[in-house]
Amino acid sequence: MKALSALVRSASSLCSRRTERVASGRCGLCSKIQPSFGFLFDIDGVLVRGKTPIPAAKRAFQKLVDSNGQFVVPVVFVTNAGNCLRQKKADQLSHILGVPSDSVGFTNVVSIDMLRETFPLLDMVDHNRRPKLPSSPMMNLPRVEAVVLFGEPIRWETNLQLIVDILLTNGNLCNVYESTHTSHLPLLACNMDLMWMAEAHSPRFGHGTFMVCLESIYKKITGKDVKYEALMGKPSELTYHYAEYLIREQAAERGWRTPIRSLYAVGDNLMTDIYGANLYNRYLEERAASKGTKAVANVVTGTGLPNAVPQEVDMDNGWESELASPSATSCKSILVCTGVYNPHMELPKDANQCIKETVFHGHRDFRFDPALVEPEKIVEDVDAAVELIFEMEKFQKAV
Repeated sequence: MKALSALVRSASSLCSRRTERVASGRCGLCSKIQPSFGFLFDIDGVLVRGKTPIPAAKRAFQKLVDSNGQFVVPVVFVTNAGNCLRQKKADQLSHILGVPSDSVGFTNVVSIDMLRETFPLLDMVDHNRRPKLPSSPMMNLPRVEAVVLFGEPIRWETNLQLIVDILLTNGNLCNVYESTHTSHLPLLACNMDLMWMAEAHSPRFGHGTFMVCLESIYKKITGKDVKYEALMGKPSELTYHYAEYLIREQAAERGWRTPIRSLYAVGDNLMTDIYGANLYNRYLEERAASKGTKAVANVVTGTGLPNAVPQEVDMDNGWESELASPSATSCKSILVCTGVYNPHMELPKDANQCIKETVFHGHRDFRFDPALVEPEKIVEDVDAAVELIFEMEKFQKAV
Protein backbone atom coordinates (compact mmCIF):
# COMPACT_ATOMS: atom_id res chain seq x y z
CA MET A 1 0.00 0.00 0.00
CA LYS A 2 2.93 2.36 0.63
CA ALA A 3 4.12 1.87 -2.95
CA LEU A 4 0.60 2.45 -4.18
CA SER A 5 0.28 5.67 -2.19
CA ALA A 6 3.52 6.98 -3.66
CA LEU A 7 2.27 6.23 -7.14
CA VAL A 8 -1.05 7.95 -6.61
CA ARG A 9 0.67 11.03 -5.24
CA SER A 10 2.82 11.29 -8.34
CA ALA A 11 0.50 10.15 -11.10
CA SER A 12 -3.19 10.66 -10.59
CA SER A 13 -3.17 14.32 -9.63
CA LEU A 14 -0.73 17.03 -10.61
CA CYS A 15 -1.30 18.88 -7.36
CA SER A 16 0.69 17.63 -4.39
CA ARG A 17 0.22 18.64 -0.76
CA ARG A 18 2.72 21.44 -1.30
CA THR A 19 0.93 22.49 -4.46
CA GLU A 20 -2.34 22.76 -2.61
CA ARG A 21 -0.80 25.12 -0.10
CA VAL A 22 0.35 27.33 -2.94
CA ALA A 23 -2.90 27.04 -4.83
CA SER A 24 -4.98 27.88 -1.79
CA GLY A 25 -3.23 31.18 -1.24
CA ARG A 26 -0.16 32.84 0.14
CA CYS A 27 -0.87 32.65 3.85
CA GLY A 28 -3.47 35.42 3.73
CA LEU A 29 -6.65 35.88 5.70
CA CYS A 30 -9.35 33.30 5.10
CA SER A 31 -12.22 34.30 2.85
CA LYS A 32 -15.44 35.21 4.66
CA ILE A 33 -17.37 33.09 2.16
CA GLN A 34 -16.70 29.44 2.90
CA PRO A 35 -17.55 27.18 -0.07
CA SER A 36 -19.13 23.76 0.28
CA PHE A 37 -17.93 22.55 -3.13
CA GLY A 38 -14.70 22.03 -5.04
CA PHE A 39 -13.42 21.76 -8.61
CA LEU A 40 -11.59 18.87 -10.29
CA PHE A 41 -10.17 20.18 -13.56
CA ASP A 42 -8.86 18.10 -16.43
CA ILE A 43 -6.06 19.86 -18.33
CA ASP A 44 -5.71 18.71 -21.96
CA GLY A 45 -8.78 19.72 -23.95
CA VAL A 46 -10.10 21.83 -21.07
CA LEU A 47 -7.32 24.30 -20.26
CA VAL A 48 -4.93 23.68 -23.18
CA ARG A 49 -4.74 22.06 -26.61
CA GLY A 50 -1.18 20.76 -26.78
CA LYS A 51 0.93 23.85 -26.05
CA THR A 52 -1.85 26.27 -26.97
CA PRO A 53 -3.90 27.75 -24.11
CA ILE A 54 -7.67 27.67 -24.50
CA PRO A 55 -8.77 31.33 -24.15
CA ALA A 56 -11.67 30.44 -21.86
CA ALA A 57 -9.27 29.01 -19.26
CA LYS A 58 -7.77 32.38 -18.32
CA ARG A 59 -11.25 33.90 -17.97
CA ALA A 60 -12.40 30.98 -15.85
CA PHE A 61 -9.52 31.23 -13.39
CA GLN A 62 -9.96 34.97 -13.03
CA LYS A 63 -13.32 34.04 -11.52
CA LEU A 64 -11.74 31.44 -9.26
CA VAL A 65 -9.16 33.65 -7.52
CA ASP A 66 -9.51 36.77 -5.41
CA SER A 67 -7.53 40.00 -5.55
CA ASN A 68 -4.70 38.34 -3.59
CA GLY A 69 -4.36 35.48 -6.05
CA GLN A 70 -6.00 33.00 -3.66
CA PHE A 71 -8.50 30.40 -4.82
CA VAL A 72 -11.98 31.19 -3.53
CA VAL A 73 -12.93 27.50 -3.74
CA PRO A 74 -10.78 24.34 -3.48
CA VAL A 75 -9.25 23.37 -6.83
CA VAL A 76 -7.34 20.25 -7.90
CA PHE A 77 -5.97 19.53 -11.37
CA VAL A 78 -6.60 15.90 -12.24
CA THR A 79 -4.72 14.82 -15.35
CA ASN A 80 -3.71 11.58 -16.99
CA ALA A 81 -0.90 13.30 -18.88
CA GLY A 82 2.39 11.56 -18.24
CA ASN A 83 4.14 12.21 -21.56
CA CYS A 84 6.19 15.18 -20.37
CA LEU A 85 8.24 16.07 -17.34
CA ARG A 86 6.01 16.76 -14.35
CA GLN A 87 7.61 20.15 -13.70
CA LYS A 88 7.10 21.15 -17.33
CA LYS A 89 3.36 20.51 -16.97
CA ALA A 90 3.28 22.47 -13.71
CA ASP A 91 5.19 25.38 -15.28
CA GLN A 92 2.81 25.32 -18.23
CA LEU A 93 -0.18 25.65 -15.90
CA SER A 94 1.46 28.46 -13.97
CA HIS A 95 2.02 30.40 -17.19
CA ILE A 96 -1.48 29.84 -18.56
CA LEU A 97 -3.49 30.40 -15.40
CA GLY A 98 -1.29 32.77 -13.43
CA VAL A 99 -1.39 30.36 -10.48
CA PRO A 100 1.87 28.83 -9.12
CA SER A 101 1.94 25.03 -9.45
CA ASP A 102 4.34 22.31 -8.39
CA SER A 103 4.45 18.51 -8.55
CA VAL A 104 5.92 15.36 -7.07
CA GLY A 105 7.28 12.04 -8.34
CA PHE A 106 9.55 9.03 -7.92
CA THR A 107 13.26 9.36 -7.26
CA ASN A 108 14.60 5.81 -7.71
CA VAL A 109 13.62 4.79 -11.23
CA VAL A 110 14.94 2.79 -14.15
CA SER A 111 13.82 4.27 -17.46
CA ILE A 112 13.54 2.55 -20.83
CA ASP A 113 16.49 4.62 -22.07
CA MET A 114 18.61 3.39 -19.16
CA LEU A 115 17.72 -0.21 -19.98
CA ARG A 116 18.49 0.33 -23.64
CA GLU A 117 21.89 1.80 -22.83
CA THR A 118 22.72 -1.13 -20.58
CA PHE A 119 21.38 -3.78 -22.99
CA PRO A 120 21.81 -2.18 -26.45
CA LEU A 121 21.27 -5.43 -28.38
CA LEU A 122 17.67 -5.69 -27.19
CA ASP A 123 16.48 -2.77 -29.34
CA MET A 124 17.16 -3.73 -32.96
CA VAL A 125 14.24 -2.37 -35.01
CA ASP A 126 15.80 0.95 -36.01
CA HIS A 127 19.04 0.14 -37.86
CA ASN A 128 20.28 3.70 -37.45
CA ARG A 129 20.19 3.32 -33.68
CA ARG A 130 21.97 -0.03 -33.50
CA PRO A 131 25.23 0.22 -31.55
CA LYS A 132 28.35 0.59 -33.67
CA LEU A 133 30.68 -0.33 -30.81
CA PRO A 134 30.14 -2.25 -27.57
CA SER A 135 28.86 0.13 -24.93
CA SER A 136 29.89 0.36 -21.31
CA PRO A 137 27.03 -1.17 -19.31
CA MET A 138 25.56 0.74 -16.39
CA MET A 139 26.26 -1.65 -13.55
CA ASN A 140 24.53 0.41 -10.85
CA LEU A 141 20.98 -0.07 -12.08
CA PRO A 142 18.64 -1.03 -9.23
CA ARG A 143 16.79 -4.31 -9.57
CA VAL A 144 13.54 -3.90 -11.48
CA GLU A 145 10.72 -4.74 -9.07
CA ALA A 146 7.71 -3.35 -10.90
CA VAL A 147 6.73 -1.69 -14.17
CA VAL A 148 4.86 1.61 -14.03
CA LEU A 149 3.26 2.94 -17.22
CA PHE A 150 2.83 6.73 -17.10
CA GLY A 151 2.06 7.85 -20.64
CA GLU A 152 2.47 7.13 -24.33
CA PRO A 153 6.18 6.81 -25.19
CA ILE A 154 8.14 8.39 -28.02
CA ARG A 155 9.35 5.13 -29.65
CA TRP A 156 6.61 2.57 -29.30
CA GLU A 157 8.57 -0.35 -30.76
CA THR A 158 11.43 0.17 -28.29
CA ASN A 159 9.14 0.47 -25.29
CA LEU A 160 6.94 -2.46 -26.28
CA GLN A 161 10.00 -4.68 -26.82
CA LEU A 162 11.75 -3.85 -23.55
CA ILE A 163 8.61 -3.92 -21.39
CA VAL A 164 7.74 -7.36 -22.75
CA ASP A 165 11.36 -8.40 -22.10
CA ILE A 166 11.06 -7.23 -18.49
CA LEU A 167 7.79 -9.08 -17.97
CA LEU A 168 9.00 -12.33 -19.54
CA THR A 169 12.37 -12.39 -17.72
CA ASN A 170 10.99 -11.36 -14.33
CA GLY A 171 13.02 -8.18 -14.46
CA ASN A 172 16.37 -9.76 -15.30
CA LEU A 173 17.28 -8.83 -18.87
CA CYS A 174 20.44 -10.96 -18.73
CA ASN A 175 18.19 -14.05 -18.90
CA VAL A 176 16.22 -15.61 -21.72
CA TYR A 177 12.43 -15.70 -21.59
CA GLU A 178 11.04 -17.97 -18.91
CA SER A 179 9.38 -21.11 -20.25
CA THR A 180 6.38 -20.80 -17.92
CA HIS A 181 4.45 -17.60 -17.64
CA THR A 182 2.27 -18.16 -14.60
CA SER A 183 2.77 -14.57 -13.45
CA HIS A 184 4.84 -11.48 -14.13
CA LEU A 185 6.22 -8.52 -12.21
CA PRO A 186 3.70 -6.07 -10.78
CA LEU A 187 2.42 -3.85 -13.58
CA LEU A 188 0.72 -0.54 -12.86
CA ALA A 189 -0.77 1.93 -15.32
CA CYS A 190 -1.65 5.55 -14.67
CA ASN A 191 -3.29 6.63 -17.90
CA MET A 192 -5.92 4.70 -19.83
CA ASP A 193 -6.93 7.39 -22.36
CA LEU A 194 -7.38 5.78 -25.77
CA MET A 195 -7.41 9.26 -27.35
CA TRP A 196 -6.51 12.77 -26.30
CA MET A 197 -6.81 16.21 -27.87
CA ALA A 198 -3.89 18.38 -28.97
CA GLU A 199 -3.70 21.01 -31.73
CA ALA A 200 -4.80 18.58 -34.47
CA HIS A 201 -8.41 18.64 -35.64
CA SER A 202 -8.97 15.01 -34.60
CA PRO A 203 -7.99 13.20 -31.37
CA ARG A 204 -4.54 11.56 -31.19
CA PHE A 205 -3.53 8.13 -29.92
CA GLY A 206 -3.20 8.12 -26.14
CA HIS A 207 -1.56 5.83 -23.63
CA GLY A 208 -4.62 3.58 -23.66
CA THR A 209 -3.79 2.74 -27.27
CA PHE A 210 -0.25 1.83 -26.24
CA MET A 211 -1.68 -0.42 -23.52
CA VAL A 212 -3.87 -2.19 -26.09
CA CYS A 213 -0.73 -2.95 -28.11
CA LEU A 214 1.18 -4.20 -25.06
CA GLU A 215 -1.70 -6.40 -23.94
CA SER A 216 -2.12 -7.87 -27.44
CA ILE A 217 1.59 -8.66 -27.84
CA TYR A 218 1.88 -10.27 -24.40
CA LYS A 219 -1.17 -12.44 -25.03
CA LYS A 220 0.03 -13.41 -28.51
CA ILE A 221 3.36 -14.58 -27.06
CA THR A 222 2.15 -16.26 -23.86
CA GLY A 223 -1.50 -17.02 -24.51
CA LYS A 224 -2.36 -15.24 -21.25
CA ASP A 225 -3.68 -11.82 -20.33
CA VAL A 226 -1.52 -9.11 -18.85
CA LYS A 227 -2.57 -8.59 -15.23
CA TYR A 228 -2.44 -5.12 -13.68
CA GLU A 229 -1.64 -4.61 -10.04
CA ALA A 230 -3.63 -1.41 -10.23
CA LEU A 231 -5.12 0.93 -12.82
CA MET A 232 -4.91 4.55 -11.79
CA GLY A 233 -5.64 7.86 -13.32
CA LYS A 234 -9.06 8.61 -14.76
CA PRO A 235 -11.51 6.87 -14.83
CA SER A 236 -10.33 4.85 -11.81
CA GLU A 237 -12.25 5.60 -8.62
CA LEU A 238 -9.00 5.76 -6.70
CA THR A 239 -8.00 8.89 -8.60
CA TYR A 240 -11.16 10.71 -7.61
CA HIS A 241 -10.96 9.37 -4.09
CA TYR A 242 -7.51 10.86 -3.68
CA ALA A 243 -8.50 14.11 -5.43
CA GLU A 244 -11.39 14.49 -2.95
CA TYR A 245 -8.89 14.00 -0.13
CA LEU A 246 -6.77 16.83 -1.56
CA ILE A 247 -9.85 19.04 -1.79
CA ARG A 248 -10.59 18.47 1.90
CA GLU A 249 -6.97 19.05 2.82
CA GLN A 250 -6.90 22.31 0.90
CA ALA A 251 -10.08 23.55 2.59
CA ALA A 252 -8.67 22.65 6.00
CA GLU A 253 -5.44 24.55 5.32
CA ARG A 254 -7.49 27.61 4.43
CA GLY A 255 -9.38 27.34 7.69
CA TRP A 256 -12.70 26.64 5.99
CA ARG A 257 -14.88 24.67 8.36
CA THR A 258 -17.84 24.15 6.04
CA PRO A 259 -17.72 20.51 4.83
CA ILE A 260 -17.10 20.05 1.10
CA ARG A 261 -20.22 18.23 -0.02
CA SER A 262 -20.16 18.62 -3.80
CA LEU A 263 -17.40 17.98 -6.33
CA TYR A 264 -17.56 19.20 -9.92
CA ALA A 265 -15.34 17.34 -12.38
CA VAL A 266 -14.80 19.37 -15.56
CA GLY A 267 -13.48 17.41 -18.53
CA ASP A 268 -13.62 16.90 -22.29
CA ASN A 269 -13.52 13.10 -22.59
CA LEU A 270 -16.64 11.00 -22.11
CA MET A 271 -14.71 7.78 -21.62
CA THR A 272 -12.37 9.07 -18.90
CA ASP A 273 -13.45 12.38 -17.35
CA ILE A 274 -17.19 11.76 -17.40
CA TYR A 275 -17.04 8.01 -16.84
CA GLY A 276 -14.69 8.44 -13.88
CA ALA A 277 -16.63 11.25 -12.23
CA ASN A 278 -19.91 9.36 -12.60
CA LEU A 279 -18.29 6.17 -11.29
CA TYR A 280 -17.10 8.02 -8.19
CA ASN A 281 -20.51 9.66 -7.80
CA ARG A 282 -22.07 6.20 -7.84
CA TYR A 283 -19.64 5.14 -5.12
CA LEU A 284 -20.55 8.17 -2.99
CA GLU A 285 -24.26 7.41 -3.39
CA GLU A 286 -23.76 3.74 -2.48
CA ARG A 287 -21.61 4.73 0.47
CA ALA A 288 -24.30 7.09 1.74
CA ALA A 289 -26.89 4.35 1.35
CA SER A 290 -24.94 1.56 3.00
CA LYS A 291 -22.78 3.47 5.51
CA GLY A 292 -20.48 0.44 5.34
CA THR A 293 -16.81 -0.14 4.69
CA LYS A 294 -17.06 -2.61 1.83
CA ALA A 295 -17.29 0.09 -0.84
CA VAL A 296 -14.22 1.82 0.59
CA ALA A 297 -12.17 -1.37 0.38
CA ASN A 298 -13.20 -1.82 -3.25
CA VAL A 299 -12.19 1.72 -4.16
CA VAL A 300 -8.59 1.44 -2.96
CA THR A 301 -7.89 -1.45 -5.31
CA GLY A 302 -7.67 1.13 -8.06
CA THR A 303 -9.97 -0.66 -10.51
CA GLY A 304 -13.42 0.08 -11.82
CA LEU A 305 -14.64 -3.46 -11.64
CA PRO A 306 -17.69 -4.06 -9.42
CA ASN A 307 -16.41 -7.50 -8.45
CA ALA A 308 -12.81 -6.48 -7.71
CA VAL A 309 -11.25 -8.31 -4.81
CA PRO A 310 -10.91 -5.85 -1.90
CA GLN A 311 -7.44 -5.19 -0.58
CA GLU A 312 -6.82 -4.86 3.12
CA VAL A 313 -6.20 -1.24 4.09
CA ASP A 314 -4.10 -0.17 7.04
CA MET A 315 -6.32 2.57 8.44
CA ASP A 316 -3.57 3.71 10.78
CA ASN A 317 -1.19 4.44 7.92
CA GLY A 318 -1.13 8.11 6.82
CA TRP A 319 -3.51 9.41 4.23
CA GLU A 320 -4.98 5.96 3.50
CA SER A 321 -7.13 6.38 6.62
CA GLU A 322 -8.25 9.79 5.35
CA LEU A 323 -9.40 8.24 2.07
CA ALA A 324 -11.91 6.16 3.99
CA SER A 325 -13.86 9.22 5.14
CA PRO A 326 -14.88 11.45 2.22
CA SER A 327 -17.00 14.45 3.13
CA ALA A 328 -18.40 14.79 -0.39
CA THR A 329 -21.81 13.33 -1.13
CA SER A 330 -21.79 13.91 -4.89
CA CYS A 331 -19.41 14.25 -7.83
CA LYS A 332 -21.09 15.92 -10.79
CA SER A 333 -19.58 15.61 -14.27
CA ILE A 334 -19.40 18.69 -16.51
CA LEU A 335 -18.49 18.12 -20.16
CA VAL A 336 -16.86 20.87 -22.26
CA CYS A 337 -16.75 21.02 -26.05
CA THR A 338 -13.15 22.21 -26.49
CA GLY A 339 -11.43 18.82 -26.59
CA VAL A 340 -12.11 15.18 -27.41
CA TYR A 341 -15.89 15.46 -27.14
CA ASN A 342 -17.71 16.09 -30.39
CA PRO A 343 -21.09 17.75 -29.71
CA HIS A 344 -22.44 16.23 -32.93
CA MET A 345 -21.60 12.67 -31.84
CA GLU A 346 -24.51 10.40 -30.92
CA LEU A 347 -24.24 8.29 -27.78
CA PRO A 348 -25.55 4.69 -27.88
CA LYS A 349 -28.94 4.36 -26.24
CA ASP A 350 -28.73 0.61 -25.77
CA ALA A 351 -25.44 -1.07 -24.90
CA ASN A 352 -26.76 -4.40 -26.26
CA GLN A 353 -27.18 -2.91 -29.73
CA CYS A 354 -23.65 -1.57 -30.10
CA ILE A 355 -20.26 -3.15 -30.72
CA LYS A 356 -18.25 -2.67 -27.56
CA GLU A 357 -14.89 -2.39 -29.28
CA THR A 358 -16.03 0.43 -31.56
CA VAL A 359 -18.06 2.40 -29.03
CA PHE A 360 -16.41 2.06 -25.64
CA HIS A 361 -12.94 3.57 -25.61
CA GLY A 362 -12.33 2.64 -22.00
CA HIS A 363 -9.89 0.01 -20.82
CA ARG A 364 -10.76 -3.68 -21.12
CA ASP A 365 -10.94 -4.01 -17.31
CA PHE A 366 -13.69 -1.40 -17.04
CA ARG A 367 -17.28 -2.35 -17.76
CA PHE A 368 -19.22 -0.36 -20.34
CA ASP A 369 -22.27 1.30 -18.83
CA PRO A 370 -24.08 3.96 -20.92
CA ALA A 371 -25.17 5.74 -17.74
CA LEU A 372 -21.55 6.40 -16.81
CA VAL A 373 -20.84 8.35 -20.01
CA GLU A 374 -23.84 10.65 -19.58
CA PRO A 375 -22.64 14.04 -18.23
CA GLU A 376 -24.58 16.04 -15.66
CA LYS A 377 -24.23 19.14 -17.88
CA ILE A 378 -22.70 20.00 -21.25
CA VAL A 379 -21.25 23.49 -21.73
CA GLU A 380 -19.19 25.27 -24.36
CA ASP A 381 -15.96 25.68 -22.41
CA VAL A 382 -14.39 25.80 -18.95
CA ASP A 383 -15.40 29.43 -18.41
CA ALA A 384 -19.04 28.52 -19.00
CA ALA A 385 -18.57 25.56 -16.64
CA VAL A 386 -17.36 27.80 -13.80
CA GLU A 387 -20.24 30.23 -14.39
CA LEU A 388 -22.77 27.39 -14.35
CA ILE A 389 -21.38 25.81 -11.18
CA PHE A 390 -21.31 29.14 -9.34
CA GLU A 391 -24.95 29.59 -10.36
CA MET A 392 -25.89 26.05 -9.27
CA GLU A 393 -24.20 26.61 -5.90
CA LYS A 394 -25.55 30.17 -5.55
CA PHE A 395 -21.97 31.23 -4.90
CA GLN A 396 -20.50 34.70 -5.25
CA LYS A 397 -16.88 35.41 -4.45
CA ALA A 398 -16.10 38.27 -2.12
CA VAL A 399 -14.94 41.45 -3.82
